[in-house]
Amino acid sequence: MPWTCADIPDQHGRTALITGANSGLGLETARALAQRGARVVLACRSLERAEQARAELQADCSGELIALQLDLADLESVRRSSDQLADQLGSCDVLINNAGVMAPPRRLSAQGHELQFAVNHLGHFALTQKLLPLLKPQGRVVHVSSGAAYFGRIAFDDLQGERSYDAWAAYAQSKLANLITALELQERLTAAGSSVRSIAAHPGLARTNLQPTSVAARGSRLEGLAYRLMDPLFQSAAMGALPQLYAATAAEVELNTFYGPGGLGNLKGYPKACRMAPAARDQATRQRLWQVSEELTGNALGC
Repeated sequence: MPWTCADIPDQHGRTALITGANSGLGLETARALAQRGARVVLACRSLERAEQARAELQADCSGELIALQLDLADLESVRRSSDQLADQLGSCDVLINNAGVMAPPRRLSAQGHELQFAVNHLGHFALTQKLLPLLKPQGRVVHVSSGAAYFGRIAFDDLQGERSYDAWAAYAQSKLANLITALELQERLTAAGSSVRSIAAHPGLARTNLQPTSVAARGSRLEGLAYRLMDPLFQSAAMGALPQLYAATAAEVELNTFYGPGGLGNLKGYPKACRMAPAARDQATRQRLWQVSEELTGNALGC
C-alpha cells in the first residue's frame, strides 16, 4: 500500500518548523502536519506571506500555526530568528529545510554569497546549527534536496560562481550540498551519541512557484515552453511534499537514505527510498564542504 498523508502519526504535542512554508511544498507540508495536530512554525522570507499562509491553513487545521520572518539569504536574519525561536518555543521536534530558489541570474546574498548557494545551502546549514540544541530526543532534520543533486558538483575552486556562472549548475551544486549535509550531519550526530536523525528527501517533478519564478527571473521563453511541454510529467505540490513528510514522520524511516517519489525515474509517485547520489558519499568532499560552510557562516552567527 502506498504511504499517504493518512499514514502520518498523530502530531499533537509536537512542534515542526518549515522554511518556505507560504507556498508549494512548504505550504502542503505545513497543512498535512497541522491537520494532524502539530504546532507548525511557518518560517518565510516575508512575514506578510507567512501570515497569509497561516490564515489560509487556520480554517481546516487543528494545530497551532505560528508565522515567523526568516530570510535565508541573510545570515543575520537566521541568527535573529533562531534566537527568537529559542525564547518562544523552547524545544522543537522537526526542522524541515524546505525553502529554496532555482536557477536565477547570478545574484548575491546579504553576506556576498551566490544566492542559490546562500539560500539553499548556507542559510539552512546555519539554521540547523542554531536549532540543533532545541531538537528533542528522536527529533529530525529533513533536508529537502532535488533530483538535480545527481548532476551536481561542488566547485570548491569557484563556489560563488565568480569566474563562471551557470544558473542550473549552481542550482545542482546547492542541491548536492543539501544531500551532503544530510549525510555528514547524521554521521556527526551518531558519533556524538545523539538520537536526532538527519534525513534527505526530494519531491521529484512537482508543480510549485519555483518554475514560473525561474522563468520570469531569467526571461527565458524557451525554458517556459519546455515547462509547458513537460507539464504531464509533473505531479501536484501535495504529492511532491509526501517524501519530506515521510522523512519527517514515518516510524520506519532509515538513516543515510534519500527519499523521493517511487514512480518511473523517481519523478512522481508515492514515497520510497531512492538511489543515493554517488558524489554525496565521498567522505573528503563531505568533510571539506562542512568546514567551508562553518567558515562562511560562523562570523554572522557569532560562532
